Amino acid sequence: MDNQKLADLLFPEELKTPEYYEEKFPYRKLPKGAEVTRMAPSPTGFIHLGNLYSALADERIAHRKKGVFYLRIEDTDAKRKVEGAVETIINVLRYFDIEFDEGAGFEDSAEGNAYGPYFQRQRVEIYHTYVKELVKKGLAYPCFCTEDELSKVREQQEKDKVLTGYYGKYATCRNLSYEEIEKNIKDGKPYVVRLRSQGQPDKEITFVDSIKGEIKLPENIHDIVILKQDGVPTYHFAHAVDDHLMRTTMVIRGGEWLASVPTHYELFNLLGFKMPKYGHTAHLMKFDEETGGKRKLSKRKDPELSLDYYRKDGYHPYCMKVYLLTLLNSNFEEWHDKFPDKDINEFPFSVDNMSKSGALFDKDKLHNICKNELSKLSEDEVYDFLYDWACGNEPEKCKVWFADKEKMLAILRLYMGVGMKRRRKDLVYARQVFEMIAYFFDLEQQQEKDEFKADKATVDEVLREYQASYSHDDDNSQWFNKLKEIADKLGYASDMKAYKADPEKYKGNVSDIAEIVRIAITGRANTPDLWSIVHIMGEEQMNERINAVIAQ
Repeated sequence: MDNQKLADLLFPEELKTPEYYEEKFPYRKLPKGAEVTRMAPSPTGFIHLGNLYSALADERIAHRKKGVFYLRIEDTDAKRKVEGAVETIINVLRYFDIEFDEGAGFEDSAEGNAYGPYFQRQRVEIYHTYVKELVKKGLAYPCFCTEDELSKVREQQEKDKVLTGYYGKYATCRNLSYEEIEKNIKDGKPYVVRLRSQGQPDKEITFVDSIKGEIKLPENIHDIVILKQDGVPTYHFAHAVDDHLMRTTMVIRGGEWLASVPTHYELFNLLGFKMPKYGHTAHLMKFDEETGGKRKLSKRKDPELSLDYYRKDGYHPYCMKVYLLTLLNSNFEEWHDKFPDKDINEFPFSVDNMSKSGALFDKDKLHNICKNELSKLSEDEVYDFLYDWACGNEPEKCKVWFADKEKMLAILRLYMGVGMKRRRKDLVYARQVFEMIAYFFDLEQQQEKDEFKADKATVDEVLREYQASYSHDDDNSQWFNKLKEIADKLGYASDMKAYKADPEKYKGNVSDIAEIVRIAITGRANTPDLWSIVHIMGEEQMNERINAVIAQ
């Protein structure tokens, strides 16, 4: 077989040489120990927690020692592409404060974008150069097998109880002559280009995973497709060329890709490229309430796998990063507790401390981290975060919630415990915050309200007495003393010691009076300080709420 002649037959167009691309994309000049990492999603429109988990690891690995973190879009599968998916990916990651140094999302002419294009479909000519080079070396060949023929081969392999796939004696196009190939092409037969694997079924490769350590895997023996019928490469081939020419030094990816290592190992070897370091992350697991055991987070079963879930509910990006770092590096939590005021980017992130087995996703722990981290912010910082979220997710309600900035700041000071000895830790995520403070806004009067424990006549009597004695000029102490007076007048104990000594003597105690007033004004049996709520809300709105209850 004249391999040069075959290469010219398959690629008659004028192509650049591998040497041209090696010169065009030189090795990057980086500080010692710096890594080049990437995120390379497919534009399918679904970006999940696992993507953010890996992206955060990639970003920390690159930026820890002034390396480079870039975004590449692997859009070789046109059938799966979703319109607007790339913008979604970029916007979601930016929301979670994951910033790239170069790649998709930047202008092609941007100073840092020297290793593009960063969309694989724009790099087809580059891939053809390297496929042609493999054909010239006798390491790739055209395959004319139809889907029907491949199905029959698979059926025979299953019948023979052997490994399925295109290899060895089952690779029927592997040894076609030049004349046969030329005739097939002239006859218009569609074809793919396959790798001529050099792997042996009885041999292994020793692969050092940056996270899991040394692993032995069988050599790849399959003649995998590297170029599809439309001339676009498969993921396996494209990523090898791209990682080499973009000078990627470390790839962090999901554990499901571990099975592809033998294929990628052979591709890098046959292309003459140095293989980047690979680290395969642990699966994100959760406790299954049905079985009581652990299982992988599922796109079908678990809405919390989607990053849109967290963005739409308004989880603060900083809280998400803190939580994911506790999953990514076993020593992060201890470091963060020891240095709570330090920038988390100062944490000495290390691939060595990444989990080798399943990382357990615990929503309760995430919520505790959210409560703790949000309690450290100022009311202005929380205000800005809530305002940005509301404008993007509830634009009509946003106009009502933020019509009076001072009112919203006063609400936040109350719920955060600003000025108290200890900050309150009630805030978890934006939507939960607005549900919690909804009673301050007439817009939210459709909310579900807590039930009064007392009968209607008692409720009305307490509320009328409260309105009759109320003065908006009273301080907190004067206001509460008036509640005590109402309690005494209506047969409730104003003194808790007296009530505890002889509860049968009273209808209840002053806290029961306060609860009736609280539910009437807020719809809630439990809230922060009621006097403060009333003074944020204003006397007019307070009376409207009470009158509405009495009128029912």
